[in-house]
Amino acid sequence: MKLPKSKQGRSKQNKSHIPFRLNFLFFIVFLLFAALLAQLAYLQILNGASFEATVNSTDTTTETKNVQRGMVYDSTGKVLVGNNSSRAITYTKGSGVLSPDLYKIANNLVTYVSIDTKKLTDRNAADYYLADKKHLSTVTAAIKKEKNLTNADINKLASADFNAMAVDYVVQNNIDSLNDKEKEAAVVFAKMTGAYSLSTVYLKTTDVSDTEMAEVGEHLSGMNGIKIGTNWSRSYPNGKSMNSIIGNVTSESTGLPSDNIETLMAEGYSRNDSVGQSYLEKQYEDVLKGTKSQTKVEVANSKIVKQAQEYSGEKGDNLVLNINAEFQAEVQKIMNDSVKSIAGSNPYNPGAYAVVMNPNTGAVYAMAGVNRNIKTGKVTDDALGSINQVFTMGSVVKGATVMGAMMDGVITPSSNTITDEPIRLAGTAPKSSWFNTSGSANMTLSASDALMVSSNSYMMQLAMREGGFKYSSGSSLDMANSIFPKMRGYFNQFGLGIKTGVDLPGESTGFEGVANQENIGKALDLSFGNYDSYTTIQLAQYMATMANGGTRLQPQIVKAIRSTNEDGSLGSVKTEMTPNILSTVNATKSQFDVVQSGFYKVVHGSNSLRTGGMMSDATPSISAKTGTAQTFYGTAETEALSLASYAPSNKPKVVVALVFPGMANNTGSGINSQAAVKIYSAFWKMVESSDK
Repeated sequence: MKLPKSKQGRSKQNKSHIPFRLNFLFFIVFLLFAALLAQLAYLQILNGASFEATVNSTDTTTETKNVQRGMVYDSTGKVLVGNNSSRAITYTKGSGVLSPDLYKIANNLVTYVSIDTKKLTDRNAADYYLADKKHLSTVTAAIKKEKNLTNADINKLASADFNAMAVDYVVQNNIDSLNDKEKEAAVVFAKMTGAYSLSTVYLKTTDVSDTEMAEVGEHLSGMNGIKIGTNWSRSYPNGKSMNSIIGNVTSESTGLPSDNIETLMAEGYSRNDSVGQSYLEKQYEDVLKGTKSQTKVEVANSKIVKQAQEYSGEKGDNLVLNINAEFQAEVQKIMNDSVKSIAGSNPYNPGAYAVVMNPNTGAVYAMAGVNRNIKTGKVTDDALGSINQVFTMGSVVKGATVMGAMMDGVITPSSNTITDEPIRLAGTAPKSSWFNTSGSANMTLSASDALMVSSNSYMMQLAMREGGFKYSSGSSLDMANSIFPKMRGYFNQFGLGIKTGVDLPGESTGFEGVANQENIGKALDLSFGNYDSYTTIQLAQYMATMANGGTRLQPQIVKAIRSTNEDGSLGSVKTEMTPNILSTVNATKSQFDVVQSGFYKVVHGSNSLRTGGMMSDATPSISAKTGTAQTFYGTAETEALSLASYAPSNKPKVVVALVFPGMANNTGSGINSQAAVKIYSAFWKMVESSDK
């Protein structure tokens, strides 16, 4: 059967179009594959090495930045140390950045900002000068000519060696005559070259003007690594009266302390980071520094191409002190006024020191000190002298001597009477108590009465008994050297002659005199406090241990560590400092009763020879031990007046220890007792109610 002609024509047309379309589609696909192959050839054959180098040069790492340091508050919540923020220009160094790159950035930056050049060194200027390739080429040629060096000679030198040679040449020949802007660029260049890869350094932190901020912000794209940031510095809204306790932090200009720079940088610090440099700022650096922010940084061809913050950082935690700032200032004033009042009649007095602490917790309520320049008479605050200045304290230590003798068994709480008489040993001058130099006032004393009248003879006889020597007038002293460590061991149990553990760096251990047979007689001086030397805070710990019945507590400046609320106010408690018991004296209550009774009698006893009568009218009642040590300033005879005390006598809440060294002999001023009474009065008024 045949189709109609019209239908036969349409069938032929359809057949002819299908192959054409299919061929056209194949042709397009062919072109696409050809283009793809061409691109692959371009990437892999012609530019493969270049792209591979680019990929290999790309690096991703983490950049860190500083945050606010924690603040410091006194016990009442008053801000002692805060933070001021200021605008800053910073630089983050990419990996593999070379000196010519830094040279260009530095020159570019100083067209928009002004930089202080006071600290520009010759070395900084020479380094900057040589970063210019033309200058380096000129200097290299001059050195080759001057020293007859060949290129081979220069190649043999390490690059650092030749660079040092070039710098020396520039400095010695004074050829780096820089104009003002070049000097500014040299300062910037020095800071940038000192930075480690991907560390951030501050280029300008003060007086960054609005114009400078705008100019730098507008041109950031042309200065890779330059940023606009924030710098934090310490502020003292209530004055700097407590700085000698709180300490200082380094600034961006001073950088990390040179004696600890390697350790700090290993911990993640940058060279010009702020870090606690002294005292509380240093002791609690890990608490105050906070956690740095973290930014993921991608670097390609030595340039930072991408940044993304992963962690915004966390402000440092805050310190709350046991110190009441108002009371601290008053104690400091009392000590200042006291030193000034006795300066005229005591030309060799070098100052005075005081510590006030809680005998039941170890909390330090105040630390005050005065340094007096003996030549000029100038008086300056020196609170830290209470932990690092040592003095021969005198009779104040006799409580430890009596306790040691009872613990050693040479006397007991019920059997402890000894006759006070001058000690006369063969080959030495007589040693006696202050009230019985001739022997006309010989008297029988109990241990508590011996403390009341401050009998030297009683203490020396205790030492001889502990040393196994039976004393008789005119005999030769025969004791083993072991008497020194024995007595010092008892003293140590109360905190005398060892570090107290106060939470401040730089505490002194004290000073021990020579302990040998040639100086065996000095063991008698040791018994009444006229041989070894101690710090004022050791006196405070010693008296606190006596007051609380034998628990030696660590003195603590910091009361608590607290966070910061979102509004910037003091946040929740993270760490509450609990009393830290360092050791316990293995003695009975009856033994402590003997010594505590003696301390009470020092102030309130009926004997006219009691040494602390000037404090008898104070309320609540004070128990104490005074001290007078024989000392020298050159050839001039002087004495140290000390005092360790607690109150109230029946239930101690506070200890006051102080010392006035270098006093004129026999002044009889009682300045130690007078200052103590004033300190107690201020304490009950400002810190705690006496009947609370």
